[in-house]
Amino acid sequence: MRVAFGVLGPTVAESDGRALALKGPRHRAVLARLVVARRRVVPVTHLVGDLWTDPPPGAVGAVQTFVAALRRVLEPDRPSRAPARLLVTDGPGYALRPEPDAVDAWRFETAVGAAARLPATQALPRLEEALALWRGPAYAEFEEEDWARGERSRLAELRLQAVEQRAGTQLALGLAAEAVPDLDVHLAAHPWREDAWRLLALALYRQDRQGDALGVLRRARAVLADQLGVDPGPRLRRLEADILAQDPGLDPPAGPTATAARLWTRTAAAYDRTVAAGARARLETTVSLIRNLAVTGGGGLAAARQHRMEAIAAAEEFGDPDLTARVIGAYDVPAIWTRSDDPELARRIVEACERALTASPGDAHEASRCRLLVTIALETRGSRAPRGPQAAREAEEIARRLDDPALLAFALNGAFMQSFTRAGLAPRRDEIGAELVELAARHDLVTYEVLGHLIRLQARGALADFAAADRHAAAVDRLAERHELPLASVFTQWYRALRLAASGQQAGAETAYRDAAARLDGAGMPGLARGLLPLALLCLRVQHRRTWSDTASGETGPGDTGAGGSDSGPVEIDLGADWGPYRPWAAPFALLASGRRAEARAALRALPEPPRDLMYEACCCLQAVVALEVGDRDVLERARTRLLPAAGELAGAGSGLITLGPVEDHLADITTALRAPTSPAPPR
Repeated sequence: MRVAFGVLGPTVAESDGRALALKGPRHRAVLARLVVARRRVVPVTHLVGDLWTDPPPGAVGAVQTFVAALRRVLEPDRPSRAPARLLVTDGPGYALRPEPDAVDAWRFETAVGAAARLPATQALPRLEEALALWRGPAYAEFEEEDWARGERSRLAELRLQAVEQRAGTQLALGLAAEAVPDLDVHLAAHPWREDAWRLLALALYRQDRQGDALGVLRRARAVLADQLGVDPGPRLRRLEADILAQDPGLDPPAGPTATAARLWTRTAAAYDRTVAAGARARLETTVSLIRNLAVTGGGGLAAARQHRMEAIAAAEEFGDPDLTARVIGAYDVPAIWTRSDDPELARRIVEACERALTASPGDAHEASRCRLLVTIALETRGSRAPRGPQAAREAEEIARRLDDPALLAFALNGAFMQSFTRAGLAPRRDEIGAELVELAARHDLVTYEVLGHLIRLQARGALADFAAADRHAAAVDRLAERHELPLASVFTQWYRALRLAASGQQAGAETAYRDAAARLDGAGMPGLARGLLPLALLCLRVQHRRTWSDTASGETGPGDTGAGGSDSGPVEIDLGADWGPYRPWAAPFALLASGRRAEARAALRALPEPPRDLMYEACCCLQAVVALEVGDRDVLERARTRLLPAAGELAGAGSGLITLGPVEDHLADITTALRAPTSPAPPR
């Protein structure tokens, strides 16, 4: 269960969109106090002092009771004797250890900081998302508490700066009219903000409202004199002089950004006037916008996902399968990650595709049928059902027959998503990527050219050809910068962390992984982000400690003084982290680290079939590492069978994100273990 916390307003906790019952005000106070500590330990004595001005007898016991109650709410499925993973006991006190993106205040800070480094077109939606997180004053119910005062003030100031940063970004984009209402509200509550007065006056001047702009500056002068007893600063005084002189430097940006913004506003207004509200053309235009929105950044991708099914449902209401097919097929957004961001949405889209295919007449356009089949192939990625590979093959045949480059690029994306039926298929994916790069470059299909390079980056990494993978990463970065595709660089940043890991630079790789994970915050790709950082760190540590001591028998396996050296031994991991879909593969390591070998063996036996995606070989190798430690020959046999086709690859590197070293090294360890005499079965 993933728990998220909200402190930008009243303190709340929720899981999967459902509010959790936090009981009384002191329970909320304990939780809020631990959030303020930002994952650091708060001694029990400090909590007592923070909760009571005059602590009653038994205050320490009361705090322990509050913590126990919070743990039952936050981790309801935790066995009674199992250690807490989220609200942990550490030395003299307690610490709350959520993921960096699990607290709204932390997400807000990250987003505002990231926006300052982005171009205006990308910064504006990031700031909008960040400001939308606020539900009221930070730590609203703890206004009088000393422990909350500093954090409340800091966050409040950061919010004011973000409002002004948003207004400045709007002005940079030529959106002066959009900036005015928010600045008016902002100044009504915070009239001492000189920069806000400056931005409001400039926004009015850029709307040809010179008199209003000067009126705002006169009002600012009066407010500052009455409330603070000061004169306007040099920036306000300079702006007033420039407005009076009608300085050309105050004019809106003459560059393409402002021109494009004005053109968008005029064109959208004309479309709204001339195209009837219920027209089918309006629906098809809408889905084209949704498709373009998906490649603009994290906020755009999340919004596109939200509106995509609404567009499909609206198309189905017309009862026209051709229209439905066009609306579904128009969303030909390149996809590189093999795990769905929203499995339930994917299921509903596949059902809509199947309905459209069934309802389409026999003379339906083959191109529409092809797009529906590709969509099925994309949305069933990672599934073991035969429908996905079948749809991908049929779509590719149609696209090649029609000789339509854009359609073929879309179909090749579907073929890529269905190329994970077993280990060792990196060469096949490399062929798909090479064809995509050549096809897209020849026909100016930029997003598919980026996709082709990313596929080849993954494939060449799997084949340990890092020189080629580096060239593809550089090509991705060039295209992404030139064509404003910010999400592409998320993958190249993760790839460069992988490069450090593959070269044995553990400390540098860990830092690089954490930096790369920070980029995923707000990137709109939960199917990629969930559990990825803990998994990457686990793989890094397993790779560093190639063999483990057998704590039960005192014996060691082959090569136990390898890369791990004196550090070899059980890998310490934090099961309290958000492991997402990788938790089953992490649990046996945690059990081994705590000396619970029998439970680790049971957890190993309970592991599901590794997912048919870019993490297939990595999951197989993690399974084998644990099986080697507990001596499970059956699991080792299965792992060897699965891994043999990938003997020449680097385990996990086909993801472009992580690695566990050469598959052949894991196979050698497995073979050595299977040749050893069978030990008596452990007592049950």
